[in-house]
Amino acid sequence: MTQIQHQRDPEVADLSVEEIAHRYVARFLDRLPDWDAFADARVEGYKRAQHRFIGAGGSGKHGDVNFIPPRGFTLSIMYVEPGQGNAAHTHEVEEVFFVLRGQLGVFFEEESGNRVDLKLGPWDAVSCPAGVIHGYQNDSLEPVYFQVMLGRARPELMGYKDPELAKDPGVHLR
Repeated sequence: MTQIQHQRDPEVADLSVEEIAHRYVARFLDRLPDWDAFADARVEGYKRAQHRFIGAGGSGKHGDVNFIPPRGFTLSIMYVEPGQGNAAHTHEVEEVFFVLRGQLGVFFEEESGNRVDLKLGPWDAVSCPAGVIHGYQNDSLEPVYFQVMLGRARPELMGYKDPELAKDPGVHLR
């Protein structure tokens, strides 16, 4: 018998490798695109679809229970059509964008309004530190797919810069 260096997580200690493989694999074709995953996704210019892989995301409301259980972070793939993006916002944890296909404009912004805009292409990544205003926009002519990771298994809802969105960041949960 092989001696292992690390003990299994208690969540999977009694599972067979077949059960682990079944529970911890998520395929893109099985993902349901959630077009209402965020409060700002109801606003023209911010429409996008979230495909959850690890964690239920901020909503977890639309019946998609076929995701890998989160432990230390969440992971989703975002689909954003040309002319769409998301509203300037913050998180209580780090958020990472990793572009898979297309061109994505990302920005960092100070409370004073000073802003830095960057263009990311395939295989480019950006890490948005906790509490820093940031967002993205697809200003290209093609859709963009990118990976999003948040540094907590159950992150809080986004903190929107826009006062109207900030009034009810959980409107999409009802």
